[in-house]
Amino acid sequence: MVWFSQFIRIENAMPTHAQEIHLIQRPAGAPSAALFALKETPLPKLQSGQILVENLYLSVDPYMRECMDEEWELGAPLEGRSVGRVIDAGDSGLDVGQLVFHREGWRSHAIVPAAEARILKEYSGVSASAFLSLLGGTGLTAYVALTRIAKLQAGEDLFVSAAAGGVGSAVAQFARLMGARRLIGSTSSADKARYLTETLAYDAAINYREQDLAQALAGAAPDGFDIYIDNVGGKHLEVAIRSIREHGRIAWVGAVGQYNNPEQAELPRNLYDIVGKSLRLEGFLVRNYRQLQDELESFAVPQLQSGRLQAQETLAHGLENMPQAFVDMLTGRSQGKMIIKL
Repeated sequence: MVWFSQFIRIENAMPTHAQEIHLIQRPAGAPSAALFALKETPLPKLQSGQILVENLYLSVDPYMRECMDEEWELGAPLEGRSVGRVIDAGDSGLDVGQLVFHREGWRSHAIVPAAEARILKEYSGVSASAFLSLLGGTGLTAYVALTRIAKLQAGEDLFVSAAAGGVGSAVAQFARLMGARRLIGSTSSADKARYLTETLAYDAAINYREQDLAQALAGAAPDGFDIYIDNVGGKHLEVAIRSIREHGRIAWVGAVGQYNNPEQAELPRNLYDIVGKSLRLEGFLVRNYRQLQDELESFAVPQLQSGRLQAQETLAHGLENMPQAFVDMLTGRSQGKMIIKL
């Protein structure tokens, strides 16, 4: 096999250094690529139970913006979802060449405790990058939102904010396969609105930067809708509460609209309508649903192999381009899931 011969070669010339992206300054408002720096650091020797992974794909996610404020250390490697190949298994019991998922992102190589690496199945016709999009945290978020939080039933109508992003693109495709009737999405540009209707088969797309959100949603869904998948918060949530049908369900995934300035975030003024309309609003963290990974793969892999599902990904190439890709994702310059290919 080609990859096996490559890893024989790699073992004979094991890397001694890794390239890493470090955060060197905390943001004040919207971040820029200048807040990050590319560093080269020596790789320590493996300790018992550790493996050395050559990263293949790195995930770029909205939650990382919040990590920049306090969670991430300055001048240190950063956390992030990653898919890579084991190039040194040490005494871990894993095999060289195995495909693994781990969270030592923003770097070319990572030393990972074997207990913290998840061995990935390799499916015919499915790219390894899918484990960061439709088969990864992005796809699992969409799957949980639809099946466990909103509990979508065939024939129901949905409204989705940030609909051209990773979660929004997964929601649209999953919902269609689950029998949703009408899909309405909001996004931030005319190009992305076309992407929603032409590629993702949304029935209606709202460009909230050029249209009045409330009026456009009322026009697209004059009789309301049953489910709202919220990736934005703020004004979007307020308008959705106003338009959703009685006994509707809201799955709150994120609030990307307020990550840069949470103190100045626009809050919904009609939360009491949740009582008046007997709505259910529930937020969740996908990490609390990891036990559904096999269920997600059983649902999605056959559809990926048949072509009924398409992993909507924007691939940026090279670790050095990851900071700009992160900024582009936050500012809406990507479609689908943003991923770095190394």
